[in-house]
Formats: sequence, structure tokens, C-alpha cells
Amino acid sequence: MKIRIKFFKQGDMKFIGHLDVMRYFQKAIRRADVDIRYSEGFSPHQLMSFAAPLSVGLTSNGEYVDIDVNSTGSSAEMIRRINQVSVEGIQVLSYKRLPEKAANAMSIVAAADYTLQFRPGYEPKEPEKEAAWFQEFATFLTSTSIPVSKKTKKGEREMDLAPLIYESKTYICQVPEEKQEERGAKEVPGIFLKLSAGSAANIKPELVLDAYYKSLGQDRPEFAFLIQREEVYAANYDERGQAEFVSLDDLGENIEG
Repeated sequence: MKIRIKFFKQGDMKFIGHLDVMRYFQKAIRRADVDIRYSEGFSPHQLMSFAAPLSVGLTSNGEYVDIDVNSTGSSAEMIRRINQVSVEGIQVLSYKRLPEKAANAMSIVAAADYTLQFRPGYEPKEPEKEAAWFQEFATFLTSTSIPVSKKTKKGEREMDLAPLIYESKTYICQVPEEKQEERGAKEVPGIFLKLSAGSAANIKPELVLDAYYKSLGQDRPEFAFLIQREEVYAANYDERGQAEFVSLDDLGENIEG
């Protein structure tokens, strides 16, 4: 039976790299007594696959790991069991059964949502200038062409970001009460991005920011932004080749008790 687990990664866990997150889940699965399947051979390992590695320093509300199990309890029970042995900063949000012939999450990732805000202390001093910055950034993202040079394993290649930015819009975010004194405000502006993801064209928010600052003749200031991944999507294509994005969570179904 194939299972898809959705979890969040918050707080200090944003400094933990992908390989350590993978090792953490292997241990958490054992501690929660999940009846996970193992590979065969001389060195058996848990059948586990993550959707899309998250860059160190980013938080997320939408991370995914697929596992194969021999048997399972209900979704509610398994969420409770895994979260009981979890650490602060990682929490399972859903546990769903996938269709028997479902592809693993890593192979079907097509897009991801992100939100960006200024890190406290890096924002423009006047609130109206902060909002104006994001509006100017959003306007830049509507350009018909955004040429960039992207580093790859084989060197650098030129590419156009414009067709890979599926959606962008400014928004107002409520600051948590415990953070309001540090931020000096109850709400702050930010920007939402839906970007291409996956093996074909994986676009990170940092690359989009670099392109904007380059258009201004500047370098992106380090540590100036709080970046959070909100959701990860697969794509269904219609007869015209137009993509309809479906969250990886929606491809599974809850297991009733």
C-alpha cells in the first residue's frame, strides 16, 4: 500500500538539510511503529521517497514523503502516532492512501507555491516604501522576458524565467502576536509566487530575486528575506497542453478507522 505524508518544517528545523530530514523520518517511522516495507537484498532500506528537497534556511507548510507499507491504521491514528515521536518544528499534517499505480511524489512535481517577506531589520524603514517595493517587484515579474544565467551541474546556462513564473501577487500578512514587537507592526506586505518545480525546470525564489536585483543593477542582499514554501503540485494537462495544477495532497484519500 502506498502512503503520502504531508508535513511542515518550521522554526530551527529550517537549518536542517535534506539528508538529515530523510534520516530523521527513517527513525521517526520506526519509533511510531509504522509497518513500512523494506527493500530486498543484502542492505534493506525503508521504501521512502521525498517530493522535492527544500533549501536550507527555508520554512515550509507543504513538504511530502511517500512510503510503502504492509499494513496501516487510520489516517488520524497514524498522524497521532508519528507526531507523538516527532520533534518541535516538524509535524505531520496528513497521511493518505494513494492509488495502487500512483507515481511517487518526486517524479510528478511540476510547481510549488512560495511566500516572501522581508526579514525584520532588513525592510525599508517607511511602511509605504516596503509595500511599494513588493508592488514594483510584482510588476517586474509580469515582464514578457526575464533572462537569467542559472548554475547547473554542467556549468551555467541562459534561460528565460518569465514562462516559468505561473503566478505572482502581493498580499498582506498578519504578524503573529508574539512577533509584533520585534517586527514593529501587526501586518506586513509580502509576495506570493507559483513557480515551476521538478526535474525539468526547478526554479527557486532566490533565482527570481536575483533576476530582479540584477535589473536594478544591484546584488541581492544576503539574509534579507523570509522565504516559505506553501504547497507542491503535480500537473494535469488538457488537450491544448495547458496545465492544471493539483496539490500532491489531493491525489490521496484519507483512511478511515
